[in-house]
Amino acid sequence: MPRSVSGVEMRKRQAAHIEAPPQAPGQPRPNNCCLCWCGCCKCLWSEDRMERRERQTCTKMDSIEAADERQPGLDELLSWARSFEMMLRQLEGREFFRDFLRSEYSEDNLLFWLACDELKKETDPTVVEEKSRIIYEDYVSILSPKEVSLDSRVREGINQTLAEPSNLMYEEAQFQIYTLMHRDSFPRFLNSSVYRDLLANRRRASLDT
Repeated sequence: MPRSVSGVEMRKRQAAHIEAPPQAPGQPRPNNCCLCWCGCCKCLWSEDRMERRERQTCTKMDSIEAADERQPGLDELLSWARSFEMMLRQLEGREFFRDFLRSEYSEDNLLFWLACDELKKETDPTVVEEKSRIIYEDYVSILSPKEVSLDSRVREGINQTLAEPSNLMYEEAQFQIYTLMHRDSFPRFLNSSVYRDLLANRRRASLDT
């Protein structure tokens, strides 16, 4: 049966721990704080806990600041309503549109369009072959884990170009997805709470300045 620790003995252990000499740099911290309940500033367990809390606080503040930095202005928001192309070409526009598409389970359409757009910029045959294969496996193949709204004719055309991939092999498929998002998803985005709330907040902010 384990021997119980008296209150006097516990206080002696805590006092010895508090008065212990500082740990040398680079040495591992001893695990001698299992009985500590005082929460004193010299307690190694408390120090670790405070350090973790500080790191978490810094991470949260960084996230908040990053979110503030990516908020578009009123003129920018209004420009999105006038031009789907302009919204797609702006990072903030793509992020908010992607959030909306995710709520409709159609985020893969935008990801496919972006992947095809990046492929168009490639000129190295080795990179083109690798990226085209990844796009096919991720979005086009019948075994692909993601769902993209391509018709069978376009899929078959892609299959016929697999032997000799090029940076433009998905051009027709990309245009089909662009048209689908423009005609179907984009009007719903402009009428969604995601966009309307953002626009209302920016209008209020502009009136306060």
